[in-house]
Formats: sequence, C-alpha cells, structure tokens
Amino acid sequence: MNQQELKLAMPDGITDAVLYTSDDGKPLPGVLFIPDVWSLRDTMDQMASRVAAEGYTVLLPNPFYRTSPPPVFPFKREDATQEQVMQRIGELAAPLTPQAIAADTGTYVDFLTSQSTTAPVGIGIVGLCMGGMIAFHAAAARPDKISAAASFHGGGLYKADNPASPHLGLHKIKARLYFGHAFEDKSMNADAITELVKALKDWGGHFESEIYEGARHGWTVPDNPSYNQPQAERAYQKLIALFKEELV
Repeated sequence: MNQQELKLAMPDGITDAVLYTSDDGKPLPGVLFIPDVWSLRDTMDQMASRVAAEGYTVLLPNPFYRTSPPPVFPFKREDATQEQVMQRIGELAAPLTPQAIAADTGTYVDFLTSQSTTAPVGIGIVGLCMGGMIAFHAAAARPDKISAAASFHGGGLYKADNPASPHLGLHKIKARLYFGHAFEDKSMNADAITELVKALKDWGGHFESEIYEGARHGWTVPDNPSYNQPQAERAYQKLIALFKEELV
C-alpha cells in the first residue's frame, strides 16, 4: 500500500490529509475516513490503513483545519482535566456548521474521485465520534457520489428543534446508512437514538441502527480509554460488509 501525506486546499484554508492507494496504482473504490475529535495521529493512520488494505483508496483528512493543524489538542489527554477537554472540543466543533461541512465534503469528494487510483463508482464515508456527525451531513451534501455512510459512536446525530441537526438532511440522502451507537452515550442518548430511528423510518431509505451493548463512547478507537476490542472488531466487520455490498 502507498501512503501519501497531503496539504489540501480547502474552502477556508489548508488541511493536512493522507491518501492511501494500492501498490500497483489499480483503481479501487474510494472511501473518506473522518477521524474522531482527536484527529490525525498514529491510531487513525492504523485504522485508515486497515480499511485501505481491504481494497479501497482512502482519504483521511483533518476536518478541524479551521481551528488547528494536527495535533488539534495542545495538551496530552492524560494531563488534561475534563473541563479542558470539553472546552477544546467546543472550539473544534464551532466552525463545523452544516454549510461548512457541505463545502468541505465537496472538496474531499472531488479530490478523491479525481485520482486515477479511485474507481468510477460510488464512494463510502465513515466517521468516528464527531466524525459520525460529519459523515451524516456529508451524505446529504453529496448524494450524487456517496453510496454508503457509517457512523460509529457519533454524537449529535439527532438534535430536537435544532436547525443544524443532521437528520434534517435525510430527504437528500441516497446512500445506505449505518449507525453504530455507544451504550449510555451522553452525546447521543437513548431518547435521541429512538427519535433518529423514527426519522430514518420516515425517510424510507436503506439503513441499520444498533446499540453496541457495554461499549462506551469511543469504543472503536484503540488509543481511547473506552476501547473495547471485541466490539470494535464487530464494528469493523459491519463497516467492511457495508462497503463490500455498496461500493460496486
């Protein structure tokens, strides 16, 4: 597998990104891998590389470029207080309006599909944590290109009476959707999950939504304290099955 570090020109600046392609340059279905709020680091590289090794051209960008290049947290997780972490998450999230995500998605998709190593088929997107919310918005922003979208422990996927809630874009989405929810997640609680499922049923598209029992927020990411290896592996297999079935 080839790995290329990039500086992509974006609507509001420059973002760091990594492109993973086949050794022989063979065109493969494209995948956007949207990281969690801690953004680009070794763990995300390992996770994106694993997806690429399944037979995909993968683009891993820093979606928080408006606030910071990597590392996006100016302190180590183990040295920070909960208050410091939450304040920084708010700073990283603030610029990511639906309009900003739509603009970024267009750039990511256009770059990925312009590569000779990307096959001319629908692309997939997967997002972790805040990246799950981004992936949901992205599927609505580029329904012409995105054929499959997955969110794992995504927060804020359904926000009642909030005009920025991702579920309000469902009517635009043509992709097959998958939502893997954490157990007892404050960023996406049981009531929000129930309301999201109602909205998905009203939408009428192809979707699956499930709660990973015993898996806490961030369970798919190896460097998270909540990492749950058995449930992370199950989530990974669900993701690859989704891509194998839809990105053809």
